[in-house]
Amino acid sequence: MAAGSDADNIATSKATQCIVKIQLDEDSTARRSPEVENERAVAIFDLIEENQFVPAIEHQGPYHLILSIEENRLVFDIRDTGDQELYRFILSLAPLRRIVKEYLDICSSYYAAIRRASPSQIEAIDMGRRGLHNEGSEVLRDRLAGKVEMDTNTARRLFTLICTLYFRT
Repeated sequence: MAAGSDADNIATSKATQCIVKIQLDEDSTARRSPEVENERAVAIFDLIEENQFVPAIEHQGPYHLILSIEENRLVFDIRDTGDQELYRFILSLAPLRRIVKEYLDICSSYYAAIRRASPSQIEAIDMGRRGLHNEGSEVLRDRLAGKVEMDTNTARRLFTLICTLYFRT
């Protein structure tokens, strides 16, 4: 019986180390195209459905996350479910700038290709887009090391959201 309780506690602990609400600071975003808005909505939905997010703090979660850009820096504002600030930190966007710019450029090409290109051309552009997305999510994970641990899918979704914030800068 005790072993079952330990397993239940471990499962509960993992389930609480997650984001249950995410908010993008709309003041730091520009008007987005319908395609970008759709990607943003899908990333938020998928992130809330499944994520692993473990900040380097004593609080076990779950968490609310507010992402914003202030003075060309990325702000992570991590809160509890009562909206009390738990941990706030700022990252330079410089290490992500090239990847985000290239990713946004290739996304524009991809959206244009969907309307007029052949399936093989769309597939080639999409492969490049996915490669840049993977690279960006890995750079993000590296930059967050020691501050927040997360799985690959969580990093990918956060990278998508950062790109929508960065679109204005």
